[in-house]
Amino acid sequence: MSIRAVVWDVDDTLFDYTSADRAGMRAHLSAEGLVDGPGSVERAMERWREVTDRQWARFGAGKATFEEQRRDRVREFLDAPLSDADADDWLRRYIVHYEAAWALFPDVLPALDTLAASHRHAVLSNSSLKVQEYKLRTLGVRDRFEAVLCAAELGVSKPEAGAFLAACAALDLPPHEVAYVGDHPEIDGRGAAEAGLLSVWIARDGAYAGRDGAYEGGAATVGRYRISSLAELPALVRADTRFGAPSTFG
Repeated sequence: MSIRAVVWDVDDTLFDYTSADRAGMRAHLSAEGLVDGPGSVERAMERWREVTDRQWARFGAGKATFEEQRRDRVREFLDAPLSDADADDWLRRYIVHYEAAWALFPDVLPALDTLAASHRHAVLSNSSLKVQEYKLRTLGVRDRFEAVLCAAELGVSKPEAGAFLAACAALDLPPHEVAYVGDHPEIDGRGAAEAGLLSVWIARDGAYAGRDGAYEGGAATVGRYRISSLAELPALVRADTRFGAPSTFG
């Protein structure tokens, strides 16, 4: 069965979130007077990443709303019992620096251009619709996607099958005719495969290196593929890769 649509993750798949977050936080910490040297900057940025990952996990598990995890990120990072308004203000000041560093990965537009006439496109993100709609419009690619679905509004997040199936339903296509492209081997890669989609894990620069082995086995009839550049994607989704070809996922 041929693939008729591609559903995309946003952060660290289309949009270079990690680089923008690091650049934005570095500028924000300096502006806030929260660092006192290069080593302090790196330690603070490492802590911000750890706190962000922890709070995102709470959101993904349904233990916090999207806004709650954002505020709790700030409170935990600063180790301060800030009010909602103060946490929101701190985050808004950071976002000014963060947005100044926004950029698509260089392989995104060529891949979208190549697939524009042959495949339909949508987005599925573990964020909120307000955040990702604004991001995609600012980056100039919102009109490339028929639909944008986000966990905050869906009430279910990746890697739950319901999130991926909601994206397929939005396109009115069965899962086996849809490919999902994301940067995380479990949240995106395994989740999409177990929901019945063609799973494509984009692992740039050795991201999550050494973790492939955790994804051996699983849904044997569902294709799971690892690529290092979106330049590899058009040939993959245009081929009948679901059966009879070895998986490159791990």
